[in-house]
Amino acid sequence: MDTSPAIAHRTRGSLACVGMGMTLGSHLTPLARSHIEQADVVFAGLSDGIVEKWLERMHPDVRSLQPYYREGKSRLKTYREWVELMMVEVRAGKRVCGVFYGHPGIFAWSPHKVIEVARAEGFEAHMEPGVSAEDCLYADLGIDPGRFGCQHFEASQLLFYERRIDPTGYLVLWQVALVGDRSLGRFATGPAYRQLLVDLLVKDYPPEHEVIIYRAATLPIERPRARRVALRDLALSPLTAEETVVLPPAMPLKPNVAMQAYLEKLDALERVEKIA
Repeated sequence: MDTSPAIAHRTRGSLACVGMGMTLGSHLTPLARSHIEQADVVFAGLSDGIVEKWLERMHPDVRSLQPYYREGKSRLKTYREWVELMMVEVRAGKRVCGVFYGHPGIFAWSPHKVIEVARAEGFEAHMEPGVSAEDCLYADLGIDPGRFGCQHFEASQLLFYERRIDPTGYLVLWQVALVGDRSLGRFATGPAYRQLLVDLLVKDYPPEHEVIIYRAATLPIERPRARRVALRDLALSPLTAEETVVLPPAMPLKPNVAMQAYLEKLDALERVEKIA
């Protein structure tokens, strides 16, 4: 048997988790495509069956991760199963590629975990970023996060923990359709749960404040969707797990007069030093 380093290297398993992007076909990067095409086996955690069928045209061995979801089953259990499925093939010496919609590291537990496990076991593991829902949101809604600042929260975190909200910047809330779910086994919660979120938000925003319910386009024939409702009506507004809620700034930025005065002194000192 040839046990040369070259042979050992070729049979050593490896892992790459890549992002498909949000819109089918148009967001896949050349490097992500290369990881898919060069893999021995591809695992797919994608948004729908159409996207999976498109991926199957790129590789002969695509294995869907979607069947492991089940109503009432903890999503964390499902995600742990995904990790083990990928690691079985990595340990068998295969080049494994996990393909996830959007960005593989955003609201995606399994890619982070499987890379952690693979590296801990001595395997090469890499994450390749993709176009995320956040990226599409900035473009579609015309938001520059550098103008007023932007806070992002998974919606349930606002209920489970004491978090500080800054209403002078944008507030982006993810997975509002699941807000308040502690079981990790449901695919949606109802209006009563969203009302708890609204009750919390009206401490910092007026009830009539306009919020945007946004969803990125996932197919080339689709257009992004943006609905605008008053904050007080959010609880009764229908929501899907793919939709994101955006609260624009509710008040202007408040100047920090003391800090600006201190900065002026530093600027003056710097000018003097340059002259000297």
